[in-house]
Amino acid sequence: MTIPASIQTFYFANRHVEAYVPSLEWMQQQFDKNENNGVPYWAQAWPAAKALCEVIANDPTLVKDKLVLEIAAGLGLPSLLAAQFAKQVIATDYMEDAVAMMKRSADQNKLHNIQCRVMDWNKPDRKLKPEVLLLSDVNYEPASFDTLYKALLKFIEEGVIILLSTPQRLVAKSFMDRLQPYCIKQYNIDVKHKDETVFTSVWILSK
Repeated sequence: MTIPASIQTFYFANRHVEAYVPSLEWMQQQFDKNENNGVPYWAQAWPAAKALCEVIANDPTLVKDKLVLEIAAGLGLPSLLAAQFAKQVIATDYMEDAVAMMKRSADQNKLHNIQCRVMDWNKPDRKLKPEVLLLSDVNYEPASFDTLYKALLKFIEEGVIILLSTPQRLVAKSFMDRLQPYCIKQYNIDVKHKDETVFTSVWILSK
């Protein structure tokens, strides 16, 4: 069944992306079904994804003519924007609904150099050989920090440039501290989200 959704336009620097976003009615239904888990994470345009898009829009050379992989992409805003510059983009999420929504958005933007695939970042497809890895707001669960760190370190050791976007949340400080030695550039971006300003960092990681 196709999830009801509407097209929203997101503006970043002198670029824009049109993305399908699940309807408010559908999201309310999901919340009513399971109040403990609330609305699925993938179904929202998070500040960290918007911050990552701002960095890419202002410096397209980060992804220009490169093979780009996004993990835990959700709605896929960074992938949709990166595809305007990259040679090829592979946008992945472990939720089939998220991947289906990204495919609709890719078609809406008439992007032919983007693949949308189901993939769990805990078990990345090592046959993929990206030059650039995109991640936004993945470091929110302390129980997964060790596994995530090892996965990122593997990519870094393989020469992959990582663009990691994260809200400046206290629980993630220890995780980000471990990545500090690989940070070659940092952007601090204030993102307007609903009725608040979210302070967000985008790190560029490399060996």
